[in-house]
Amino acid sequence: MAAPSLRAAAGALRRACGAWSPRLGRRLLCSPPMAGNVQAPAPVGAAREQDRKARSGWQGGARVWEDAEQQAKKLRSSPDGELQRKLPKRKIVLLMAYSGKGYHGMQRNVGSSQFKTIEDDLVSALVLSGCIPENHGEDMRKMSFQRCARTDKGVSAAGQVVSLKVWLIDDILEKINSHLPPHIRILGLKRVTGGFNSKNKCDARTYFYMLPTFAFAHKDHDVQDESYRLSAETLLRVNRLLACYKGTHNFHNFTSQKGPREASARRYVLDMFCEEPFVRDGMEFAVIKVKGQSFMTHQIRKMVGLVVAIVKGYAPESVLERSWGEAKVDVPKAPGLGLVLERVHFEKYNQRFGNDGLHEPLDWSREEAGVTAFKEQHIYPTIISTERHERSMAQWLSTLPVHDFNATAHTAACPDAKVGAGAVGLEAGAPGRPQALPSRRSDELVTCCTWASSHLLCRRAGRGAGGVSAFRGHTAGDELGQGMGPSGWWPHSAACVHSPLCAW
Repeated sequence: MAAPSLRAAAGALRRACGAWSPRLGRRLLCSPPMAGNVQAPAPVGAAREQDRKARSGWQGGARVWEDAEQQAKKLRSSPDGELQRKLPKRKIVLLMAYSGKGYHGMQRNVGSSQFKTIEDDLVSALVLSGCIPENHGEDMRKMSFQRCARTDKGVSAAGQVVSLKVWLIDDILEKINSHLPPHIRILGLKRVTGGFNSKNKCDARTYFYMLPTFAFAHKDHDVQDESYRLSAETLLRVNRLLACYKGTHNFHNFTSQKGPREASARRYVLDMFCEEPFVRDGMEFAVIKVKGQSFMTHQIRKMVGLVVAIVKGYAPESVLERSWGEAKVDVPKAPGLGLVLERVHFEKYNQRFGNDGLHEPLDWSREEAGVTAFKEQHIYPTIISTERHERSMAQWLSTLPVHDFNATAHTAACPDAKVGAGAVGLEAGAPGRPQALPSRRSDELVTCCTWASSHLLCRRAGRGAGGVSAFRGHTAGDELGQGMGPSGWWPHSAACVHSPLCAW
């Protein structure tokens, strides 16, 4: 009846005017097709399929209303009702300088607000400046954050480099620095490859250790105060000893929680030397520089501490060679105040990407003036004033006579070995036969014996106090997990045997 004729008319109208589009609406009936674009009428089946796709919103393999819906969602989520432009994130590196006094190192301790770190202030500044969203500050993995070196408590840096993904907003450096304290500065920014990791791509790191020169004054025939001046002969000896560190050595005695046979304890030192001394505020200082592939926790401070102990006459020079062996050697740790991360090196990255025309080489020569100004304004004055008021180096030097540099720790795997210096005539190896050894404290006695071939038994008794005194220096697992052995002796693992407090 009338229905077939209406459908036929509608089909003819669609063929003449084209399919309906949600974006363009129907074409005007009065708009004829352009010359050269006239197409032959489609078959009835094809016309029906085209009509079905048009009604479903399908056009060219994509739903045409998706963009409109996404825009509507952005408008609804915008607090001011305007469309927010989302900037793409880019991988960059930041050149940082900071004074570490008052901070518990560089790395952030998530969930521990009582220990403030440099990264706490940095992340807060990144969020406040609009470089990263707030949830990236809570979970730093979302911005692929990585620092080049983890500096310890109180350690400063003049050339720290961190990598992360940020929104490259206008005046980004000025906005970040506006939310940072004056003793933390961002001195430079460079774009890097998307997979760049500042820790893994770093070839070497250069530190310097600034200390007053009276640390090298001999304990017997030199003055031990600020009036001391470093002689040329002493400087030559210091540099000769520091040069012994160059090359690859086993530094398990220069850190904690590293066994003598762990591969990660072997580190490569490229150079280490002491510069000419200089006078600041009436006190003479010297700077020791060391460059290496990587360093373990406390390694540099112990390297400096052992050389100071040798120069002052508390330790023989032979202790350097022994410290690289498997035996445990008591190595003193210098204060963290004077240690500064000066710069990091990316030679291999620069060779591959620095001249490809797309990326900048990681060379901070243009920022060198800012680095020098920061050191003169914040790092050097902090070290000098803190040393004057708190006398951290002088207090540490007073502890050197307590260390026993001649004794070494024997492992439990060698129970028949003779006891080192300080033995009183009895051999180790016979169960139940004690060995009296002088401890690091004059008022205590270390008594050791072997219980079985796989255990070394040890206890420390205070003279005149009676009973067993506190086991300082032993691991919590040894004290709490194993308990007392027969006859009141403490069984110890190899980790506890290696404790320097046992004087082995």
